[in-house]
Amino acid sequence: MRLHTATLLIATTALLAGCNDTLDSVGDKKLPSNISNKVEQPLPSSILAEMKAKGMERNSPIAIRIFKEEGVLEIWKAKTDGRYEKIASYEICAWSGRLGPKEKEGDRQAPEGFYNLTPANLNPSSKYYLAINTGFPNRYDAVNNRTGSNLMIHGACSSSGCYSMTDAQILEIYAFARDAFRGGQQTVQLQAFPFRMTADNMARHRFSPHYGFWQMLKAGYDQFEITKQPPQVGVCDKKYVFNKQVDGGKGLNPGGACPAMSTPPQLVAAVASYNAAYDRDYSKALKKYADKVWYDPTEAERKALVAKLKVGHDLAFAPTGSALKAGKLLELSQVSDPANPVIDPNKAKSPALFASLDTSTKTGRLPQENGPTIQSANAIDPSSTATVPLPAIGPMPTANPILPPLPQPSMVTMDAPAEPAAKPFWKFWASK
Repeated sequence: MRLHTATLLIATTALLAGCNDTLDSVGDKKLPSNISNKVEQPLPSSILAEMKAKGMERNSPIAIRIFKEEGVLEIWKAKTDGRYEKIASYEICAWSGRLGPKEKEGDRQAPEGFYNLTPANLNPSSKYYLAINTGFPNRYDAVNNRTGSNLMIHGACSSSGCYSMTDAQILEIYAFARDAFRGGQQTVQLQAFPFRMTADNMARHRFSPHYGFWQMLKAGYDQFEITKQPPQVGVCDKKYVFNKQVDGGKGLNPGGACPAMSTPPQLVAAVASYNAAYDRDYSKALKKYADKVWYDPTEAERKALVAKLKVGHDLAFAPTGSALKAGKLLELSQVSDPANPVIDPNKAKSPALFASLDTSTKTGRLPQENGPTIQSANAIDPSSTATVPLPAIGPMPTANPILPPLPQPSMVTMDAPAEPAAKPFWKFWASK
């Protein structure tokens, strides 16, 4: 009994620093029965058939998108025209902490931001069945003094700062990344968001202390929604910047002032039109939530929703429930601090409590960048948020039948160099 207790204490202590491969995989009854080599396990035939129907090569590039509040991990894959389309969606089995970025070692927060994954981020020998290192901290995290290590996407459904899937899910996610790397993709972009950054969600979370950070992420989110291509990500002045042309060929210094930069005119027009529709939706959402504040649930409250799922499983199996189901809207008049909303039983329900708070001019996004007056015939219809067409760029590279083995996994803590593109992002817009 003492030995068992000591083992649990050691495991718990190790987990506080991140997902450090201290627990064996708890197993997964949904795993295919014919796995001889999990690292080389091919994608299911149903997924391969869907890829073919969507015009995707088996080894074409991918992007990974995570939405914490919804508890979803998505795989987006490039088609032959260069656009990305969602090919798979997985319910995240466990993620720890609450909404908001990881800031320091031991805070149990799962990362939020943009991360570059390379073959070295794949860990085929993980004790969590299989794992993909998120690359935290990236350049943005490092320059903002955010600390943490071994933050993974892995199996075993147990998280301490990671995004944990079931073993069956990580088997497929790992295969998507492996095939894309073997097809020639040098970096896979991981986009980790607190939620889908719609006008309704931004208005609902407008009192969060992380709101400014989320506004910054939203610029990259929006550009992916418009172009259906992963944005080119840079860091300067301790901030993320997206799809920027740096004048004079200079590089970006994460901690230094941003140099003179510009955005392709067609992209400026597309973003402005997208924002026009967004602003209308945000104004409606503000009226909807005018006297409300969202309570973001704790990890313990999320776990309580799915406590019955632990029955019959190993102690390490620790699923977390939906933040949407465990959270709730509170009356503003019932809380003392909207940034940390907890019902105050002593508060009188006074509708005038926050009458002085001006939310009428908040749009839920950062101020629009200066750009040319929008008179382009190629701009999106202001009444729509549809995607701007991109010219076809020809088929994606097919897989090389003779490939060297993938590099041995290693834990990287900084972003890899940006992937060299045959044609810069903005060239697609200029050629139109």
